[in-house]
Amino acid sequence: MKTIILFIACFFLAASAIAADGGLVRLQSKDGVKNTAQRLEKALQAKGLRIFTRIDHQKGAASVEKKLRPTEVFIFGNPKAGTPLMQCKQTVAIDLPQKMLIYEDEQGKTWIVYNDPAYLASRHGLGDCGAKVIKKITGILSAVSTAAAGK
Repeated sequence: MKTIILFIACFFLAASAIAADGGLVRLQSKDGVKNTAQRLEKALQAKGLRIFTRIDHQKGAASVEKKLRPTEVFIFGNPKAGTPLMQCKQTVAIDLPQKMLIYEDEQGKTWIVYNDPAYLASRHGLGDCGAKVIKKITGILSAVSTAAAGK
């Protein structure tokens, strides 16, 4: 009986750790934020994705006399991919266009972080409606993040 209870407790702890991640994919870069961001920009353009904006949060913090380690967010997408998802369920628009974060952590390591498309599909209840598009987006995000990481 104690073994079963321990197993159930471990299961729920593991499940909460996964849920706490919030559906984020994380990849460590071999370089700093600046070089990683340059590679990401090239990789996005090579895939035909439109970069809508690039936000430098470190500069924003400096503008109000605050310090922040290098932190950049790219907002990008392609209506050919996003529109079918919104046709399935319009609430997915809150998570589109795609975003990719590049930041330096406390140990000086550079990370690339983005929303897992499968998580977004689940979050918005897309079901089978957007399955092919989600699979394609997953592959593209993996490819551009891997290129940006220098791997």
